[in-house]
Amino acid sequence: MSILNEFKEKFKVNEYKIYESEHWIWSLRPHQATLGAGILSLKRECPTFSELKPEEYADLNNIIKVIEPALMKAFNYDVINYLMLMMFDKHVHYHIFPRYKTPIEISGKTWKDENWPAIPPLMGEALLDDEMVNIMELIKNKI
Repeated sequence: MSILNEFKEKFKVNEYKIYESEHWIWSLRPHQATLGAGILSLKRECPTFSELKPEEYADLNNIIKVIEPALMKAFNYDVINYLMLMMFDKHVHYHIFPRYKTPIEISGKTWKDENWPAIPPLMGEALLDDEMVNIMELIKNKI
């Protein structure tokens, strides 16, 4: 299996896709460390950031301009952290963590950003599929 396919399977990119641009896919992170945490991944297999093409850099700007307003409208975050770790997953991608100073309640569940204002928790909570779909729909409706 290719690195890209392994990555997509691990992070359930196709199952939790929120938005797709020409070169990037924004998907909900399977483990929600903060409400609305996502993965922004390059569509083609690419192991290093230095290998991005100019049009991929330009499209990164385009998709960020979709992500930030949608998350703001959906959850009114205080700040967003973009982390490019690539320690285990050798494919160009960012972990997106909306951050919250105060707890937020969505669909009867209270979310608290336990590490605010420090580094966000990286593991997160595995949710039931219907909870993931609910969060995805809340975001998609704000695009």
